[in-house]
Parts: sequence; C-alpha cells; structure tokens
Amino acid sequence: MAKIPDKIQTWQMVQPTARNKETGEVTPGKLEKKEIPVPELAPEDVLVEVAGCGVCHTDLGYFYDGVPTVSKPPLTLGHEISGTVVAGDESWIGKEVIIPAVMPCRKCYLCKTGRGNRCLNQKMPGNSLGIYGGFSSHIPVPSVDLCEIKDRHGIPLSHFAVIADAATTPYQAAKRADLQPGDNVVVIGITGGVGQYEGQTVKALGAKTVIGIARSQEKLDRALNFGADFVINSTDKDARDVSKEFRNICKEQGLPIYGWKIFEVTGSKSGQEIALTLLSFTGKLIVVGFGLAPTQYAIGRLMAFDAEMIGTWGCLPEYYPVVLDMVLNKEINMEEFVQTRPMSTIAETFDDAHKVPPMKRIVLEPDF
Repeated sequence: MAKIPDKIQTWQMVQPTARNKETGEVTPGKLEKKEIPVPELAPEDVLVEVAGCGVCHTDLGYFYDGVPTVSKPPLTLGHEISGTVVAGDESWIGKEVIIPAVMPCRKCYLCKTGRGNRCLNQKMPGNSLGIYGGFSSHIPVPSVDLCEIKDRHGIPLSHFAVIADAATTPYQAAKRADLQPGDNVVVIGITGGVGQYEGQTVKALGAKTVIGIARSQEKLDRALNFGADFVINSTDKDARDVSKEFRNICKEQGLPIYGWKIFEVTGSKSGQEIALTLLSFTGKLIVVGFGLAPTQYAIGRLMAFDAEMIGTWGCLPEYYPVVLDMVLNKEINMEEFVQTRPMSTIAETFDDAHKVPPMKRIVLEPDF
C-alpha cells in the first residue's frame, strides 16, 4: 500500500504567460515546484497517487495563449491522469484508476438528461477543481466517476493517462455525431494528440472511409496505418485547394460528396475554414478542437445543404470503460502514441510541445 502523504508535491502555474496589448511585451509564465495541503476527504472522495499526467493542448492554451481557467492561478494544471487510490472511500483503496477529465455533478438537469459531459457544475482537474491538478504527486477527486483498470495487460499504468482525454474525447465526439457503420468521415487534424485517436476510434466503430487532413507528412503517413484510408497534406494550401483534393479522392474512389461526417480537431482558424468548405449536402460538422480565432460562415448554407454543425465537449465518465476495453482489445492502439518524461522536466516539456507538436503524446511521471 502506498504511503499517504502529509503534503501534496506539485508543479503550480504561478502565473500564465501575459501579453501587453499596447506594447506587445510578453511576460513569460511561471511554473514552480510547491507543497500544497492534502484536503480533508469527504466520504465519497479519494486521494489518488498519480502515476502519469498527459500534456494536453488545453494545458498549453492555459499557460501560453490566454485561455482562462475557472480556478484562478496559482493552481496546478493537468487533467489526463492515471494512478492508484491510496486514501478515502475504502471500496476504492488500492485500485488502479483513470480519472475522467470532466466529472459531472450528477444532480442537475443536464446530468439527468444524458448531457453530463457539459454539466455546468462539473469539476475538471487543472481547471475547476480548486488548486488541484494532475502535475502532482497526488490529487483528491470524487470516487463516483473513476474508471478502474482491472488488468493492464502489461502496459505501464502511467500510459493510461491519455485515455482520460485524448482517447475518450474522440469517442464522445463520435457519439455526438451519431456515427454509424458505413459512414464516411473526414478528420481534420488527424495527426494531433486527439486527432490520432479520432481516426482510430471512428474506424473501430465502423466508418467505411476515413480521410485524414493535416500538415505533417510523416504523421500523415503514420495515420494510414492507424485508421486513415486516405490523407491530404494541407501545408501551404487554402480551404479551396484542400476541397479540390478531397473531391478528387471522392471521384477516383467512387465516393459520394454528400453525407460526410467531418471532425474538426485542430481548433485552428485554417482547420475550421477547411471543415466549413467541405461541409456539403446532408453533412455533419463536429467541432472537437477549441480555438479563440473567429471564423466566418454563411449559416444559410446549412439550410441549403440540410446540413448540421454541432460542438462536443469532453466525455461522459460512463464511456470510459468502453474506451478502455477498446484499447486493451487493440481496437485502438495507444502504445504507438505515448512517450513518458519525468515530471521535473515540465517547463522544458511545455516549451517543446508548444513550439512543435510532438509525434507522441507526452505523459509526465512524478519524480518529486
């Protein structure tokens, strides 16, 4: 049994990167190693010893790009977490778990009508769980939403951290899209931390054709082995150029230009513009990636196309066991897309990931 600590060791975001709107001067963000209290646990809470915490694009948005957190700094970032329960609810002690990135209240109207993933009272580590986040030695969380890992099949516990967001958000998106066997799918940003799992997930759920769009040819080539049937490199191309390539693929392969389900995972203005250009008759655009840049669209086209445009947020905790089984049954390959680093490299890792998106999701392992 792991030792219950007197204090939680953590890497806090003391302040995010700030930009002076008038002068353009940038004040770098600060991450500092701190000790924070172990809170008194309510009967339904547990304390989890962190095995690994994934570095998500959302974390980088909080730290570098001015995306606000619900709990104001200083706080600890990190919401992709796996670990072992060491205190609290006795029925959970000693179990290896994945902590959902979004933990609903279970009481409100949204929760009771199946939309708990967007519960307005939800708790998200590294954002709305007070000062507590995953880049720590331990984290207190409610036990009701935990996903138990009963058999890791020899996979390191830290690797399962990516299921907490990168591999479950795509599943929720597929459910929101009402993905059906035989559907044709486009994944814009198929090479990213979430996109690489979106491609695999829709294929595992029965998509007939998956076209992946991104900028890294090396990663696009990899995607052809993990869900994608065809790929388009969008480097130095505008939305019309990409649309032309898409239509050429459809023509060559005898595929329709209508009815496609388009997952926009990048959150970038260029990715959104491509998605909107590809959206056509009876199509459906699912917005998975978050971005702050405004994008123009003549919404009357939705009427003319009888098309849909919807957003998706996080993933219901109820779906986590399903995704875990898909990983363990090798319907989704996780191991090819994970790398680990010591948590003490967090500042360097953030900098690296912010400059160049990594080939594999980085999971930080505590080394306090």
